Amino acid sequence: MASVAPQPQSVSQIKSKLLNPATTSHFSIYLGLPRDEAGFRQYMAENGLALNQDRLQLMCSEATLPGSSLATTELTNDRSGVTERHAYRRIYQDRIDLTFYCDAEQYMPIRFFESWIKFIMNETGDLKNENYAYRVKFPEEYKGDLEVTKFEKNINQSTSVKPLTYKFVNIFPVAISAIPVSYDVSSILKCSVSLNYTRYFISNENYDAPPGLNPFNQAARNSFNLNQAINAGLAIGAGVSGLFR
Repeated sequence: MASVAPQPQSVSQIKSKLLNPATTSHFSIYLGLPRDEAGFRQYMAENGLALNQDRLQLMCSEATLPGSSLATTELTNDRSGVTERHAYRRIYQDRIDLTFYCDAEQYMPIRFFESWIKFIMNETGDLKNENYAYRVKFPEEYKGDLEVTKFEKNINQSTSVKPLTYKFVNIFPVAISAIPVSYDVSSILKCSVSLNYTRYFISNENYDAPPGLNPFNQAARNSFNLNQAINAGLAIGAGVSGLFR
C-alpha cells in the first residue's frame, strides 16, 4: 500500500469539519416497565408510588453510553516469530448507571427502583416476621427495556442530524447507591441506580422528534442549574431552624 501524503487544507475546510462538536447535555432516556407490568404496578401501589413515567424519565440527570470489547485468542505457531490475535467473542459491560433528581413530593426515583427490586425478589407478606423468606421471580417477569438517545440542540432545525439511540435488552436494577443526607448545606437529592443488561445495539430506525419536543428545554433540564432551588431550600431551612432557637 502506498504511503498517504499529508493533504493541505484551508482554514475554512478545517472549521467546517471541526467546529460542530457534539455536546454531552442533550440526551433522553426511555425506561420501560417489567414485562409483568400488572404485577409490578401492584408493588408500586404497596410502596405508595403514583408513577408518572414521563416525569421519571425527564428526572434522569446522568446516563452512560455503553462500551464493549472483543475477547481474543493468541496464535504463536502459524508464522515464525509472529504472534497474532484473533477475535472470538464480543464482551459487553455488565451494567449501566443512571442518576435521577429526586422530587420533593414522593421521592419517585427511589420508590420506583425500590419497588422494582422488591418485585424481583417477590417480597410479600409480613416483612417484619423473623421467619420471613422470599422466592425470586422468573427473569421473563421482571426484565424490561431501556433506550438512551443522544441528540443535538438543532435536532428540529436540521435534517442532517441523526440521533444516536442505544437499545438495551433485558435490563433490571441490581444496585441502588447509598444516598447520604446531613444537616450541612443543602444540595439536591439524587438517586443513582445500576442496571444489568444482556446486550445493547444501536438502532438504525428512522427517528422522528416527538411533537412539541424542545431540545433546549430538555438540555436545560438535563444540565439544570440548581442554584435557585438550593437557595430556596436554604431559605426554608433557615426559617425552620429559627423556630427552634
